[in-house]
Amino acid sequence: MGFREHAACVRRIVGIVLAVLLIGGVAVAVVAGRDSKDTSTATKTVRGVIGSEKAEFFADPEVVKALAAKGFTVKAETSGSWAMDQLPLKEYDFAFPGSKAPADELQRKSSVKGGPIRPFYSPLVVVAHRGAAQVLADNGLATLSGKSSGKLLMVPYLKAAKADRTWQQLKGAGKHAELTGTVFITSTDPVASNSGALYLAAASYVADGGRVAADEAAIDRTAPLLKKLIQVQGAQQTSSDAPFRDFISGVGNPLVLVYESQVASLLLQKQDLGDLVVLYPDTTVSSDHTLVPLTDSGRQFGELLSTDRRLRELAVRHGFRPQGAAAEFTAATAGHTDYIDQQLTGIRQAPVPTATVLRAMARRTRG
Repeated sequence: MGFREHAACVRRIVGIVLAVLLIGGVAVAVVAGRDSKDTSTATKTVRGVIGSEKAEFFADPEVVKALAAKGFTVKAETSGSWAMDQLPLKEYDFAFPGSKAPADELQRKSSVKGGPIRPFYSPLVVVAHRGAAQVLADNGLATLSGKSSGKLLMVPYLKAAKADRTWQQLKGAGKHAELTGTVFITSTDPVASNSGALYLAAASYVADGGRVAADEAAIDRTAPLLKKLIQVQGAQQTSSDAPFRDFISGVGNPLVLVYESQVASLLLQKQDLGDLVVLYPDTTVSSDHTLVPLTDSGRQFGELLSTDRRLRELAVRHGFRPQGAAAEFTAATAGHTDYIDQQLTGIRQAPVPTATVLRAMARRTRG
């Protein structure tokens, strides 16, 4: 082999060796990066149980990113708000039901100092198709403020429910083939689900002349009506997601109880809602999404949800109203006031009974 051939061979060998070393160096750098103690990207994992109405919020990649930027990774599991106290809470850092009453029960089982945290809330509303909403309005059960929103008048509605009023008995219903059978609102199971339990709270308050049920006698006074409201529905879901999705897809009952946040979220995503009408009950209950810290890490996480501007912005994008930051929700929904009553004008908030009383009410609807 001549000198030139030998030199070329050596160069090829050296090149191969260098390439191998370079690849090896990159591999070492990657492994080192994984094993490094770089706290700038370190996150604290917190595990929690949440109401299903918040599942999309926690699954949102932007929420995941915003939490990671603040040092948190969240592993969330869903449960009915009123069933959370049956779970092994020692395995969680926080519990996040949809209202204060179940949160108060959970708080009694927590050893973490400080009370629950309420980052955001959402009032309960009834969604209806335009034909159904117009029939209700024409028969004095609702008022409409436009094509896409109005109020459900609770006293006339509960009177109709007590009398087992059917759609066929309402003038104008004959024009709509889908409006048949008893007039009722589809709600979730009040024994396990937050929205279903709050429906009973609002209905009992109205039916008992604006009094909050506080004892067995008060429960007795409204039990027959509440039982009708629930049993006419047949089988119930434990989450408001399923009946709302059925409604949007055009199947199921023409009147469905949901959270305002579920409607607002779709609007802010620029989804077409078709002939959906939002009816705000003139006496309703707001669902105060209440986080109960079960560990110190859970408290840090809950406080972050309340105070971080980016996370509040994302909560609004999912339709929630941030506590103490009404202007943020108002600004975000400014283009959707044909559906959303930003100020909840003329709507009365019904106080919610204690968890013990509300559970007793729910059980009576089954008996």
